[in-house]
Amino acid sequence: MNRNKIYELIIIGAGPAGITAAVYAARKGVECLVLTIDVGGQAAWSGDIENYTGYQFITGPELAAKFEEHVRKYNVEVRENEAVEELRREGDAVRIRTAKGEYTARTAIIASGKRSRELAVPGEKEFKNRGLTYCATCDGPLFAEKDVAVIGGGNSALDAAMQLMKIAKHVYVVNINPELGGDAIMREKVIANDKVTVLNSSQVVEVIGESFVEGIRVKTDGKTGTLPVQGVFVEIGLIPNSELAPEVDKNELGEILVNCQTETNIPGVFASGDVTNVIEKQIIIAAGEGAKASLKAFGYLARQKMGINSRAQDA
Repeated sequence: MNRNKIYELIIIGAGPAGITAAVYAARKGVECLVLTIDVGGQAAWSGDIENYTGYQFITGPELAAKFEEHVRKYNVEVRENEAVEELRREGDAVRIRTAKGEYTARTAIIASGKRSRELAVPGEKEFKNRGLTYCATCDGPLFAEKDVAVIGGGNSALDAAMQLMKIAKHVYVVNINPELGGDAIMREKVIANDKVTVLNSSQVVEVIGESFVEGIRVKTDGKTGTLPVQGVFVEIGLIPNSELAPEVDKNELGEILVNCQTETNIPGVFASGDVTNVIEKQIIIAAGEGAKASLKAFGYLARQKMGINSRAQDA
């Protein structure tokens, strides 16, 4: 590693936003480094995708593979298994620290996405990866012909239920709200399936078992009962991976605040995708925001080269 090297652009994350930003940067001839835990991000965890333009149907892992195939065609340096711990602005440079080293760039795009929100109930930590998981795409096949529970009532929970009802013996959907949320077409598919039981106005209070999950305790209308399940899939929302940028302004949810040009409050630092406050967390929206961020970073670099330090709009 050349510690004295200064990249034109460093992109944090390689989900739909980060990958798209990298492709656009490469096409503009911007020297770019991508730092990421994995390639594909949350898109790789999705099940069936039917609303990504150009694909009437594609699975999450297949789309993630297409993303990676696309970015590998360009001269983009991608470093996987390297999580960013801190990003700070120092003078005209952006300093980025990981567990493996430090990097310097003239601009940066934060596309670090979100992570699964935890239940915060007794037994969750003890049974993590022992029957309790946060990814139906990753771990669903392990529960073939078993009774499982999906915790949540939004699109991510519905997606998990749709994947599991093809594999599991029976699927319980435990939803804290009075009704399921998410897209109508997904709700209809889940409710109509004979292998699915929806428990609305219900809350998990404990995960139980010996060596592995054997059930969950659920409170409904003030009464607590036990569901005998061997698998628990937690799908109660996501938390933005924004802690790495302490100087960047965020909202009450921890999402990075950006304007319509993907600019943060720090000059030269842009953000895109699910880590930001942009409405609707969708793969196609994240990809579009990644393209915008890359184009804005290119414009910022061009103005710097001309000695223009304003945040004026590009023509």
